Amino acid sequence: MPVRLLLVDDHALVRHGLRILLEKEGFQVAGEGCDGRDVVRMAAAVHPDIAILDISMPFLNGVDAARELKKSSHDTKVILLTRHDEPQYVTEALRAGVEGYILKSQAATDLIEAIQQVARGGIYLSPNISRAVVDAYLSKSGPPVDPLTARERQVLQMVGEGKSTKEVARLLGISTKTAESHRGRLMRKLDIHETASLVRYAIRRGLVQP
Repeated sequence: MPVRLLLVDDHALVRHGLRILLEKEGFQVAGEGCDGRDVVRMAAAVHPDIAILDISMPFLNGVDAARELKKSSHDTKVILLTRHDEPQYVTEALRAGVEGYILKSQAATDLIEAIQQVARGGIYLSPNISRAVVDAYLSKSGPPVDPLTARERQVLQMVGEGKSTKEVARLLGISTKTAESHRGRLMRKLDIHETASLVRYAIRRGLVQP
């Protein structure tokens, strides 16, 4: 049986290119999505062996989408596609339980090998990822654990995308008061006191594109 894949990326051209590449190699693309909110819903519908997620997606980034997927679909493995090779991104992804971390600049050459290795139960990181990053993760040193909850990260991402508190509340299906509470709490945790600084923090974290 071919390996069943779920592709989630907010760029239709990227998904189209990946589908052509992967189907040519004999993999089965069982479903496609365009943002992080699609991941859990589509995984439940198509039961992929591996979900391939862009790390920078609207509404819910790839790392948090991977966390949610791991809670609901224990058998589905995750490969993240990203342009970030900084230690904090890699360690956060590994802590989220992903099995593959691929730099987009190397996706054409790395992705097939990554899928094959992950499907066999292995872990695959792009060769350009520093060994020191992996050692830091394995030794539990390196960047501190994120102080924010999953919901607070989601609110942070939406604020970074320029959404108002009312828009955040509507998209998350919560009251405006609850959205304001999440926003206020995450700002206190991060010791950030203005929206512009919050946006810059979200960009540094890779939650939104600059």
